[in-house]
Amino acid sequence: MLQRADKDKDNRMCFQEVQIMLRMANIHMDNAYAHQLFKECDHSGDGRLEDRELEDFCRRLLRRPELEELFGHYSGEDCVLSAEELRDFLQDQGEEGTLQQACAIICAHELNEKARQQDLMTLDGFTMYLLSPAGDILNQEHTQVHQDMSQPLCHYFISSSHNTYLTRNQIGGTSSTEAYVRALMMGCRCVELDCWEGPDGEPIICHGHTFTSKILFRDVIEAIRDYAFKRSPYPVILSLENHCGVEQQATMARHMKAILGDMLLTQPLEGQDPSVLPSPEQLKGKVLVKGKKLPELQHEPCGVTSILDEEEEEETEEEDRLQVVSFWGGLHHLGGKDASRVAPELSAMVVYCQATPFPGLAQALQHPRPYEMSSFSERKARKLIKEAGPTFVHYTSRQLSRVYPLGLKMTSSNYNPQEMWNAGCQLVALNFQTPGYEMDLNTGRFLGNGGCGYVLKPQFLRSPHSGSPRPLVLRIRVITAQQLPKLNREKLSSIVDPFVRVEIYGVTADCSKQQTAYRSNNGFNPRWEETLTFQLQVPELALVRFVVEDHDSTSCNDFVGQFTLPLGSMREGYRHIHLLSKDGASLSPATLFVHVTCRCP
Repeated sequence: MLQRADKDKDNRMCFQEVQIMLRMANIHMDNAYAHQLFKECDHSGDGRLEDRELEDFCRRLLRRPELEELFGHYSGEDCVLSAEELRDFLQDQGEEGTLQQACAIICAHELNEKARQQDLMTLDGFTMYLLSPAGDILNQEHTQVHQDMSQPLCHYFISSSHNTYLTRNQIGGTSSTEAYVRALMMGCRCVELDCWEGPDGEPIICHGHTFTSKILFRDVIEAIRDYAFKRSPYPVILSLENHCGVEQQATMARHMKAILGDMLLTQPLEGQDPSVLPSPEQLKGKVLVKGKKLPELQHEPCGVTSILDEEEEEETEEEDRLQVVSFWGGLHHLGGKDASRVAPELSAMVVYCQATPFPGLAQALQHPRPYEMSSFSERKARKLIKEAGPTFVHYTSRQLSRVYPLGLKMTSSNYNPQEMWNAGCQLVALNFQTPGYEMDLNTGRFLGNGGCGYVLKPQFLRSPHSGSPRPLVLRIRVITAQQLPKLNREKLSSIVDPFVRVEIYGVTADCSKQQTAYRSNNGFNPRWEETLTFQLQVPELALVRFVVEDHDSTSCNDFVGQFTLPLGSMREGYRHIHLLSKDGASLSPATLFVHVTCRCP
């Protein structure tokens, strides 16, 4: 920025050039104050800043008064923190602060070598510490797998993608193997493959009856082989929506066996109790196929059996899509001959995720079959939750369930996944290619167990007769923000008027939003000092979303950045929040600085 603002390239900055630099950095500063600061740093008195003068100007500019106040509270008059004083700060933060831990922090973060040697911390070191992962609002222990991974699959929320092959919308978007790579590298553990008849005997993947491009099934399986376990070692589920005839189904089976090899699970685990699903730990490094399973001991000519129930959820999903077709009119119909029949080669690969029509809650609970799983449209899932919530929770505590977006959503928009998680649904499938608060929630939900794609459900969703959750009062003091990005980089005079909104997503009683006032023309170091208070009845399910927006009195507020995390992974005390963009990319160095307390009422 300094180089770009130095119009005459003389490596010295006049006041006008400094003003340009400030606007580039989203700093709107009173001209008189900026000029006074400029003159204080212009030690040579020649009306230009260079070398140390410029460094002095930037240092004064980057002052964090709120950190100076906090540092002064613990350091006293000598303006350095001793290891004992830092230990006191750590204990006030709710951490197990020891003298040894304080010395280790000084050694890791103090910039001044002389201070470091004496186990002392300066303001610069304190600032570096609070901006490091050690000062992050996310509990760093939760960036690793820390939950019990030895429980049945149905006891976990599982990160799941819908229409995984799409890079844009589901009507005319591009299909790509890169979309699978992106989802898997985001920790997704259940990907969808819409399989259709392709030319030359090769099955293809695309969104049927639409203008989406097509990719080879074989290429997708190769991408899954290469990336399935780079982000997480826990099992990947291939959710097959099968529209192929029996010959190309057999080709699909051959491709999976040849490409995935030992990764592909084709037999039940030896010694596994058939009445209980295996655990993520037992299935590490394995790829599971979700699809239709032939009834045992039943044969038809040519070794092919019909699927008897025509109301299976996968076909309901297809009905949703056909309504889209009627809207667009006369779209090309892809293959699908004999698609109601299953080739034995493909059936043999389905073990723990046997796609089956939902028999109704009464029958499912009376005759539980843990290896069977049903899919529900978001509409049907909502209906079940509304009409038989506790019974549905009982069902999801014993069997896997998958929820998918309505096919009528031509822009591939998403639904709020929280209401499905509240009912214990494991595979809540979202369009990963569509940014928005729904995907922010999904990212936040799976942030808390090392991003491995599996999160253990709360005890009351695993065992419906367990004790009730304990309520909490959450208080968040929004203190400051730092270096928020400019929204209009082409217009130098464009400075944000930021405010912070804190959103709680959880059970219906806990869902709420509160926000601060906005600060005019200050995206660099706005200060609020406002406390937002939330009463939470079921904290184990709560997600906390921090959103920064640019206030606009005449139109919709513009999104600046956000960060979402589970309440259980949020640390108390003074914490920085490193903001993310709409599509989940880092907005470094943009941060919020807050103080968090969480107490029983």
